[in-house]
Amino acid sequence: MEDTAGSNPQSLGFTEKLKSWLSWSWTYVCFIWFGMVLIMIYVLWSPLKLQETLTSASVFLNTLTPKFYVALTGTSSLISGLILIFEWWYFRKYGTSFIEQVSVSHLRPLLGGVESSSTTGLFASVNGEAEPRPSVSECKVWRNPLNLFRGAEYNRYTWVTGKEPLTYYDMNLSAQDHQTFFTGDTPQLRPEDAVMQKAWRERNPQARIRAAYQAIEMNHECAAAYVLLAEEEATTITEAERLFKKALIIAGKDINLLVYIKRRLAMCARKLGRIKEAVKMMRDLMKEFPLLGMLNIHENLLEALLELQAYADVQAVLAKYDDISLPKSATICYTSALLKARAVSDKFSPEAASRRGLSTAEMNAVEAIHRAVEFNPHVPKYLLEMKSLILPPEHILKRGDSEAVAYAFFHLQHWKRAEGALNLLHCTWEGTFRIIPYPLEKGHLFYPYPGCTETADRELLPSFHEVSVYPKKELPFFILFTAGLCSFTAMLAMLTHQFPELMGVFAKAFFSTLFAPLGFFADKMESFMPSSFWHQLTRI
Repeated sequence: MEDTAGSNPQSLGFTEKLKSWLSWSWTYVCFIWFGMVLIMIYVLWSPLKLQETLTSASVFLNTLTPKFYVALTGTSSLISGLILIFEWWYFRKYGTSFIEQVSVSHLRPLLGGVESSSTTGLFASVNGEAEPRPSVSECKVWRNPLNLFRGAEYNRYTWVTGKEPLTYYDMNLSAQDHQTFFTGDTPQLRPEDAVMQKAWRERNPQARIRAAYQAIEMNHECAAAYVLLAEEEATTITEAERLFKKALIIAGKDINLLVYIKRRLAMCARKLGRIKEAVKMMRDLMKEFPLLGMLNIHENLLEALLELQAYADVQAVLAKYDDISLPKSATICYTSALLKARAVSDKFSPEAASRRGLSTAEMNAVEAIHRAVEFNPHVPKYLLEMKSLILPPEHILKRGDSEAVAYAFFHLQHWKRAEGALNLLHCTWEGTFRIIPYPLEKGHLFYPYPGCTETADRELLPSFHEVSVYPKKELPFFILFTAGLCSFTAMLAMLTHQFPELMGVFAKAFFSTLFAPLGFFADKMESFMPSSFWHQLTRI
């Protein structure tokens, strides 16, 4: 066994050396191939009568009218323009070049490269399996703790605008969550539970609602069915609250149902203006189920406390949850920055700060803003209203655009209420990017920014929303190349149409200059090799 184990590294080392040698020699093989092609052309110059062929070709080209060249260059410009339009559309939708993606996928294995594992890492993280960076959980999709009600809020938006605020991917994740939460504690599914399991999977909202009523007919104490009706059929928050209270009475000892219903009841109270009642319900829920921190109920509590302007209580919650051992969120980081900015923002002036320097409190506020921006760089544009807000999705990706939308949707009003806080944010947030010039390679206070956020955010956010991308991607080479080619050929077509004689002289001069090195190479070969050698070689 030891001999076998000892021989494996040697064989693997030989294989790796062979691969590296082949990759290294590939460049030189191209040059050797090009040289052999030139030699073969020279050797076969006389047997294949290439001189006569070139002469006849030049005579044929001289007989062509300028209209032919106008049509040729115009067609080239049209084709390159169509390629440019397609490339630009593909880049805007998927964030990469189609030609580059296909080239890398098909040519990289031939050149000895390794395929990128970013896509694998993304889906692995979404499904809860191993991630590219095992110690980082930012690429995992999380349930939005402040998600809206479908019937009372999301559907009303659809009725007014005709746009769907939720993607199928997002709703499918919610269906999986509901199936997991509301399976029931019994080892065997009851008939009404089986109906509800099917109801959560239904894609049509009306089919889900009909299935809920069917489950209620089978058992009038089916709490999960009332939860579905409260979420999807209720058109007002008041009606949703009534259905949730009915579900709470018949929920029994199902912990998942109890936690979900009580949390939604607290959110109903918050939306109906009973904020102190909502805060009490959230605190009681956190005391009753202290081990369910993964549900992030403290983020609901922070938002409600900010609405009450109970900043001391907000600081107390942050002291408990803004811990190095706990996962961060935009709510935690930006709320901490808001509290520190609020202490100095009312008297902050960029001109005065540049003259006298920053005080200790101002420096703490700026560092908190830099920390928050490093965690999620998409949020400031929404808080400063540089980008338009949309309804938040039901799931978010931490450090992604989806989390930024969800945070800003609920917390923009709190930043506006703190006098001067947005002004301080406006003056300082871009300084974060000077601290971290290469965010995908290294971080400052957090792990390097994950590369999976753009792809996942495009799945979570609706198509009419322009996804924020960080770091900003430069235009791919092939888009620039096709744009240049389209412009160049269009210019040639126009010049050939306007000045046919002048462009003919220019074309002849260009091609004579282009083929001059080839003629020089042929003359040198003739002077270097004896004529008898080439004669014998051509006879062979």
